[in-house]
Amino acid sequence: MDNNSVSLEMEKEHPVKILLVDDRKENLLSLSLTLSNQNYTLVEANSGRDALKILLKEQDFAIILMDVQMPVLNGLETAEMIRQSEKLKYIPIIFLTADNKASDNIFKGYKAGAVDYMLKPYIPEILKAKVEVFVELYKKNHELKAQGEHLRMLNMQLEQRSHDLTRNVQELEKFAYVASHDLQEPLRTITSYIQLLQKKFGDKLDGEANEFMEFVVSGSKRMKTLINDLLEYSRINRADVALDPVDCNMVLKEVLQNLSNSIKDSNAVVESEELPVIRGNRIQMVQLFQNLIGNSVKFRSDKDPLIKIGVKKIEGYFLFSVEDNGIGIKKEYSNRIFEIFQRLHSMQHYPGTGIGLAICMKIVQRLGGEIWMESEFGKGSTFFFTIRDYEN
Repeated sequence: MDNNSVSLEMEKEHPVKILLVDDRKENLLSLSLTLSNQNYTLVEANSGRDALKILLKEQDFAIILMDVQMPVLNGLETAEMIRQSEKLKYIPIIFLTADNKASDNIFKGYKAGAVDYMLKPYIPEILKAKVEVFVELYKKNHELKAQGEHLRMLNMQLEQRSHDLTRNVQELEKFAYVASHDLQEPLRTITSYIQLLQKKFGDKLDGEANEFMEFVVSGSKRMKTLINDLLEYSRINRADVALDPVDCNMVLKEVLQNLSNSIKDSNAVVESEELPVIRGNRIQMVQLFQNLIGNSVKFRSDKDPLIKIGVKKIEGYFLFSVEDNGIGIKKEYSNRIFEIFQRLHSMQHYPGTGIGLAICMKIVQRLGGEIWMESEFGKGSTFFFTIRDYEN
């Protein structure tokens, strides 16, 4: 819908009403004839009292054209009473008077709240032009109010959807945690009995039967790893996970100890700058660095892995980087790798559950940061992530 259509709809819903106030019928007729071709709704009042009665019932006027010299309650007194009402005081008033010497009245009129003062006999074209200015202001004001109300309704809908989405995510996380936790026991039972069967009847079974049992045991182990990863994924946003000052240098030291065997077996070298203290959860920060460094070791090329960890302070955030010289990733896959269960390689070549980078993203997002990757296929990758500065 274009702006003209909106304006037409607004005129239908909010017709432009003008209040004409004068004690002389011929003056009211003259005003009506002057404004008759402007698509206005003209409401007439024969006195200040009549004007106030009308305004108490109908408050939505674009402008008031009012004579100054009226009996009982003149225009100035009427204007002062209008200005005392919170709902009426913003309606613009143009005073009309035949007394061209009443400079005091002109001053009093502006003081009473008039926006303009015209002497009779007025020039019709000038009066129409002045009225049109205030009518346009009235229309714009109503358009802005309607747009504001529309935006308010949209915001309410967005807030409700956000609330529903948050609740659904929390329910899904709780379900994933409970389901994963409850799957552990039957899986342990399956694994235990298969191992008992192997131990007790292994020498009585042929090679094919033993191979089948090995498949079951291997599958059970993969399932256990997957369940544990799901549990870790579902725990990240739990409210009981505290955020405290965490020294990333100590985190890195723990990670290198955890990965010592794979680092040694691959002849990997890990270099790091001095790392900051951030506000986070130590266990989750260990997960974050361990997943990123572990991937650099896992997805190595024919060269010995070289992993460089850096950090820069920018605009209230720490920008971390984990750079390697591994196999790299093709550009079209750069967004997919952070999705849960996304794998770019077969289990035979690179074992894993496809949850590690999804966990990294969730940890970083919980700390108000972002994570992304830059890579050149065959030459290595660099993972970047931001975490808010502890001091800010």
